[in-house]
Amino acid sequence: MNRFVHNCKNVTNKNTGPLKVSELNLSLQMLCKQVQTDKFSEQLSRLLNKRPLSHKDTLLKFNPFVDTFGIMRVGGRLASSYYDYNTKHPILLHASHHITKILVHHYHRMLMHTGPQLMLATLRHRYWIINGRNLCRQTSQSCITCLRYSGKTYQPIMGNLPLQRVQSEYVFANTSCDYAGPILIASRKGRGCQTKKAYIVVFVCLAVRAVHLELVTDLTAMGFIAALNRFIARRGKPATILSDNGTCFIGACNELAKFLKNNSEEITSYSATKEIEFKFCPAYSPHFNGLAEGAVKQVKHHLKRVTSMAHLDYEEMVTFLVQVEALLNSRPLTPISSDPSDLTPLTPAHFLIGRTLTMIPAPLVQDSPIHTLTRYQRIEALKAHFWNRYYKEFISELQVRNKWRRDGGQLKLGEMVLVKDDRLPPSRWLLGRVTAVYPGNDGVSRVADVTTTTGTLRRAYNRLCPLPLTLDQDGPRGPAC
Repeated sequence: MNRFVHNCKNVTNKNTGPLKVSELNLSLQMLCKQVQTDKFSEQLSRLLNKRPLSHKDTLLKFNPFVDTFGIMRVGGRLASSYYDYNTKHPILLHASHHITKILVHHYHRMLMHTGPQLMLATLRHRYWIINGRNLCRQTSQSCITCLRYSGKTYQPIMGNLPLQRVQSEYVFANTSCDYAGPILIASRKGRGCQTKKAYIVVFVCLAVRAVHLELVTDLTAMGFIAALNRFIARRGKPATILSDNGTCFIGACNELAKFLKNNSEEITSYSATKEIEFKFCPAYSPHFNGLAEGAVKQVKHHLKRVTSMAHLDYEEMVTFLVQVEALLNSRPLTPISSDPSDLTPLTPAHFLIGRTLTMIPAPLVQDSPIHTLTRYQRIEALKAHFWNRYYKEFISELQVRNKWRRDGGQLKLGEMVLVKDDRLPPSRWLLGRVTAVYPGNDGVSRVADVTTTTGTLRRAYNRLCPLPLTLDQDGPRGPAC
């Protein structure tokens, strides 16, 4: 615009070609004067009229003055230093002005998306921005490129326990299922044996946390169905089975993801014929199936420490898994008391065989005369005793929220989000719009449908990164990169 005005006034001496450094500096000075006119009009007027600033003025500590171009600069205490003029007397700007925000945004990109500290230090070699630290921080946080790599998501408050976790008629009535592996087993004993992959199917009772382990040698629907039939034959038929979604097996084994994704319909239809309801968690949300994930972690704990580098054959591995199963089912459900008169701590094994699997059998002791009961009544009384302790001792321990104690925010319909995908770098995460949310029984939504270029995806909130305009609805909004 300055060149256009100059060329209109000087027809015989027009400026042509690329913009010169002097022209750019003149334009920048005019923009700075506009910021100061809008934000520091009173202080600028006092300085131009040779009047002192008010003793309550926030600019008084900078000892400002007006240079030959009419721009207000910091007087400061570096006048005798060897630095250049702009460093000794930076231009005063205010963070709330739009031109200042554009300038900080430019420096953020010029410095290759650096953090707020370096950005502020670089700016102060030429500009002193009032409240500049907050503006640099907001600019860095509102940059979409930086947001992809920070991955900030909403974390809702921990939800209430479902009915299956606090009430059950018998063990494994409501079961959670997960896969662990792969592990290597030997084809036979002795030298020259070959190793092949095998997998561990983990079944966990949602009520009493009892664990059942099955070893399968391949990832096929028939292999899982065979393991399910063995589980039903030994533990009874469950009413519901909760399992991870096929795409949420993150990390070590892509074959697990491919297996459950390709065979979920066949497994579900087989379960329906057995009158078993098969449920799947949202994709990439292992905390929805936390009991099974915890059991997998414990199985791997013993597996790594005991087997180490040894390769067991099928029979040895089955024996080892049964022993691990006994140890996991002997863990106390409630804190152990130091009082020697207290009863034995309640464990999942009490609901399976009436005592801890690692304990020596002991005679049954009850307050009521045991000789007055028939054998069937003794068994029923023992079962009722354990379930009574379950409701009195264990349920109260589930009241506390150990994490996610506050609601980290809620997504709204129409908001733009990034879909986190651990298989891709952050720069290639999908961009989508929230089209539906699913509130729980406490009214808090934890799962949402997001429409992207590849279709509609259902993801938990911990996989969705809101864009800068939705990170802070009430606070100031910085420019987006």
